[in-house]
Amino acid sequence: MTQAATIPPDSENTVRAARRWQAVCDRDRAEDGRFVFAVRTTGVYCRPSCSARRARRDNVAFYNTPAAAEAAGFRPCKRCRPDRAGTAPHAQSIIDACAAIRAAEEAPDLGTLAAGAGLSPGHFQRVFKAQVGLTPKRYAMAVRKQRLRAGLGEADSVTGAIYDAGYASASRAYADRPAPGLAPAQLRRGAAGETVRYAAAPTSLGEILVAATERGLCLVEFLNGVAPVELLGQRFPKARLEPAGEGLAGWVALVVAWIDAPAGEAAPLPLDIRGTAFQEQVWRALTEIPAGQTVSYAALAETLGEPGAARAVAGACAANRLAVVVPCHRVVRGSGDLAGYRSGVERKRALLAREGRETD
Repeated sequence: MTQAATIPPDSENTVRAARRWQAVCDRDRAEDGRFVFAVRTTGVYCRPSCSARRARRDNVAFYNTPAAAEAAGFRPCKRCRPDRAGTAPHAQSIIDACAAIRAAEEAPDLGTLAAGAGLSPGHFQRVFKAQVGLTPKRYAMAVRKQRLRAGLGEADSVTGAIYDAGYASASRAYADRPAPGLAPAQLRRGAAGETVRYAAAPTSLGEILVAATERGLCLVEFLNGVAPVELLGQRFPKARLEPAGEGLAGWVALVVAWIDAPAGEAAPLPLDIRGTAFQEQVWRALTEIPAGQTVSYAALAETLGEPGAARAVAGACAANRLAVVVPCHRVVRGSGDLAGYRSGVERKRALLAREGRETD
């Protein structure tokens, strides 16, 4: 059995492999701890930043962890010692910065966070985003949004919940809403009074339901024999439901086209995505997976700076309510198995085949 058959290298995912190879060429220290590369001709594996003479691309394989490389028969480089680099550089500083943001009533500014990590603001921001998946500012916004969501159900008033969450003013909370476009008072009432417009359409994989608020698409889901109003009642129990008529015709046509005859990347549409900070982070990453490519749950977790969070990533994929538009069908098990899919494994297989990805 070959080494590649024992631990399949990430070259199966050409886009991710190309990014990793570029990191090796650039000797990018920000990628240390996120993967290692192994050279078949020497039997050695290294960190991306290793200063050793660069190997030929066709002799290189990528592995998510040193343990995976060693299981495939490679030994650690004596120059860069990748077996001693269990975490990315400055990982503890980034962990401390995240804790500082979560603990502070008002988010620390970039300069303060960078100084605490002993880095320049620019370098700190790059390292933070590489490991967390969000900039410090967006991470702080996500923390406030989570606090507000959690506090609205218990606070004596919406205003009290806003200030308890760390907002300097009520106007700031309404500008930085806890769910995209959803006002805090609406969230406190369970979105009562919000209008969701909907339309259904046939596709080659079954009837699809498309729904939207005034901010963008909030639901794209196969009906599986369930009436549109019944499904929407389960998803948005306190919203006002209205048939969209021709109002959603353009968006519905795009969704149907992505299902029946995908051609390249989907055109961007306004989305009303609602979830936890981690779920939104996963969903944003899903939209960056090119058509025809797949990644594993574990690899996506590592990309987000959360190694070991494969199950949480799988949970976020399962919670995705925007089928095809947020392409969770492009995430598979590490073995290549298609695994579960909210809309059914056979639909997942068909979508990937139409995008040009070979499936068993």
